[in-house]
Amino acid sequence: MARDHAARRPVPPGRNAWLTVAIFLAVQGTGAQKVRVEDELEAYPTESVDLRCEFIDRGGRTKLTQVSWIWEPVDGQRDNIAVYHPMYGQSFPNGLFKDRVVFLHNNLENPSIRISELKMSDAGRYTCEYATYPSGNEQGTTSLVMLAKPKNSANAVTVQAGPQSVVVAQCEAADGKPAATIKWTSSLGGNHTTSTTNGPDGTVTVRSEYRLVPTPADNGREVTCTVEQRTHQRPWVSAVKLSVEYPPSVSIEGYDNNWYVGRSDVVLVCKVDGNPPPTDVTWTAVSGALPDTVVVSGNKLTVRKVDDAVNTTFICGVKNMRGASQHQITTYVIDTERRMTPGPSSGAVIGGILGTLAAIGITVAIVFYIRKCREDGEAPPKHKPPPPVKAGSTTEMLNKPSEPPMPTETAPLSPGEVYYEPTGGEPVTNLDEETSGALNGGAPPVLHDPVGYDSVNEVAADGQRGNNLDSSYHEQPAANISRGESFVSPAMCGK
Repeated sequence: MARDHAARRPVPPGRNAWLTVAIFLAVQGTGAQKVRVEDELEAYPTESVDLRCEFIDRGGRTKLTQVSWIWEPVDGQRDNIAVYHPMYGQSFPNGLFKDRVVFLHNNLENPSIRISELKMSDAGRYTCEYATYPSGNEQGTTSLVMLAKPKNSANAVTVQAGPQSVVVAQCEAADGKPAATIKWTSSLGGNHTTSTTNGPDGTVTVRSEYRLVPTPADNGREVTCTVEQRTHQRPWVSAVKLSVEYPPSVSIEGYDNNWYVGRSDVVLVCKVDGNPPPTDVTWTAVSGALPDTVVVSGNKLTVRKVDDAVNTTFICGVKNMRGASQHQITTYVIDTERRMTPGPSSGAVIGGILGTLAAIGITVAIVFYIRKCREDGEAPPKHKPPPPVKAGSTTEMLNKPSEPPMPTETAPLSPGEVYYEPTGGEPVTNLDEETSGALNGGAPPVLHDPVGYDSVNEVAADGQRGNNLDSSYHEQPAANISRGESFVSPAMCGK
């Protein structure tokens, strides 16, 4: 009962926390690394490197017997290179490190070593191993990475112009570690191949070749090689000028078609293009030997005084290691100097062309505008004179202001209905508004002249009821114009 009660009794929170910390420290102390070393170091050939090692014993219960440094160049190979014993001293059993390894401190707690005159083959894992009591061996391992700056170079390969793709440039990063990366930059459209070669000391040589189909135009153009490697703070860049050899091409300049008798010091120049540059330039004449007035200096032929002897054909011939070429020109001697009429300046020619184009543009715009106006029908129809007025027409009646208006008592007539005058006059046909307007040239309808009024008073009274119709009797129509015609004179298009 008491035991069960104690088992069920809860543990105080503070006590539980302290218990957790104690367990954590115990586990940490048990699995902690007692040999302190650096994980990785980088070094270069001919330099020195310090491999540090320190034994950490917080409890002071471990007894150190001996310490050894073991080198592992590859997996499975372990070579003891340095040993320290407090009683027997230092030992360096490996001949590869003899006179290159020393202990920095003469004690077991800090058996750090220094390796001098490093070689690429010194790369590998270095283990600091303690022989201890009672826990046995304790160790820590440092990886030594040997770096080698590559020897970079880039050069052009002299080639001959031709139809086949060949190597025109090379770039190399030799004896580097780790291996370098080579890239090419060019606008020539070639391609490249890259190869690697491993050295006996672990270094790597990378070679890259740039290839293209060479033409004379490629001579002197550049391709760029870029090398990137771990030891470089920035990429190594080198521009390479291509060297493409080709046979020479020749042209002769200086003849102006104005070699007149008595002219002095006229010069012909032999222009040559070739790679390698031609060194052998010769001048000859078709007629035989060169005239006595001719002097040759390299690629220049000078005529001291023009006469009939230089009325011939001159030939310039050149050679290089890739071939030979020649060019000829015929010179004509005239009696008198030909006066050269200066042509118009380029500014005047350009101005004339621009003025002509402007005039053409304006003309086209005007023609287009006129045609547009005609198509849109903006111009009104032409005016036609009114036809002659017939006797007894409505317009003639309108010109009789003295006749009284139609009595208002008469009932209005329907369109097309015939009305007969009481006095036996001619029948009157009622016109609708549209028809009467057409007959009167677009004027308002005109009432027929009646004769059925008894007195002047009826006429006056009826005139008041008709809203002063007598005013229309005194206004003469402008013209007798048929329907659909215009009395407005034609206007200009666009106004």
